[in-house]
Amino acid sequence: MTRPAAPSAHVRKPPPLRVLCTEITPYRQLQERAERDLGFELIFEQHDFVTAQRIAATEPDRYDVYDQCFHNLDIVWHWRAVQKIDLERIELWSEVNDLTKKGCINASAPLGFGDAPVTRLYVQQDNSLSSVPSPHISMLPTVHNFDSFGVNETATGVDVDSEVRSWAELLHPRWKGHVAIVDEPAIGIFDIALAARAANRMSFKDLGNMSVDEIDQLIDLALSLKRKGHFTSFWRTTQEATLMMERGDVWIASMWSPSAVQLKSRHLRTRQAVPVEGYRAWHGGLCLARHLEGHRLDQGYAYLNWFISGWAGAVVARQGYYMPVPERVREHLKPDEWDYWYDGKEARSSLCGPDGNTAILPGASRSGGSYWNRASHIALWNTTMDEHNYLVRRWAELVKEPTERNGFLRNAS
Repeated sequence: MTRPAAPSAHVRKPPPLRVLCTEITPYRQLQERAERDLGFELIFEQHDFVTAQRIAATEPDRYDVYDQCFHNLDIVWHWRAVQKIDLERIELWSEVNDLTKKGCINASAPLGFGDAPVTRLYVQQDNSLSSVPSPHISMLPTVHNFDSFGVNETATGVDVDSEVRSWAELLHPRWKGHVAIVDEPAIGIFDIALAARAANRMSFKDLGNMSVDEIDQLIDLALSLKRKGHFTSFWRTTQEATLMMERGDVWIASMWSPSAVQLKSRHLRTRQAVPVEGYRAWHGGLCLARHLEGHRLDQGYAYLNWFISGWAGAVVARQGYYMPVPERVREHLKPDEWDYWYDGKEARSSLCGPDGNTAILPGASRSGGSYWNRASHIALWNTTMDEHNYLVRRWAELVKEPTERNGFLRNAS
């Protein structure tokens, strides 16, 4: 009589997949569902943009998937910290929209200055990156948005939709002492540059790739304004930005959508502007670490495919972000949610943010309208310019410079 085989005493668990990310990824809301769907553990390591980029470039064995933005890709690709992605292994690639694949959401939309994702999307035979389609990409396009600045309507009594229509507002004297800028040189510098250009304070040969002289002129202008007390704060996280606006000491500021959602959930009337000059856009994505191979590489591809399959897109939609496969996202949103977040219609019911708390009240509408309207109105993409290292040094000077408040000097950072 054959004796049945004894069950294995030790069933090997798949190793966890390590994801290096920024606060763009609401991993606390994603992790449990992702692990259940994928069948393996996920470990997320979250940092600010600059720190995440440094780790990605210098410690590539520390992570398996790099979750960042296209404008932070160049240095990581230069150091060969990540490997090319085989499009035959990306199940929904045919459904990814043209904003990433071709650079514009439709034929009539502008490409925008700076690092449009398409310019470094496709991997060529010599391992360079360009907009020429190929079988491999550098980064899988994921979360993206179109940013401007927000105004505290509760504190100011200003109707943003009718009274605030230009980036020039960031430099307007009426906001002196109540202006905050995001402290990330590849982002914050462009909020100031767009404002300076709109206010006819400066012009640029190429807004997305400034010369050393142009960087000096722009930083010197910003330093002059800061010393006079115009800029009051520089923030690094959405939590900081939200708190500044909630306290009431900041009236107008660089603002990301999660802050706008959080402030609305706290019943503070804030509104993001729709600048006539266009938005400052950004696009996130996922990279595979260079060391992945075999089963570990299979895990990496499984996570990439899961991330753009729809459910994760519904989570980030509730904090105001978009995904390049909107119809997949639509399957996981209620009709009222889709109408508000993607179609730009008035909310017909109360809507929750990603934390499950009510954030959007009936009758509210998203500034800028639908996804397709907003994506057609891009002035510039977040960018790492050729003179980025020089910019970083000058930017640090700006952030550290004391600012005047009520006749006294204090550090604004």
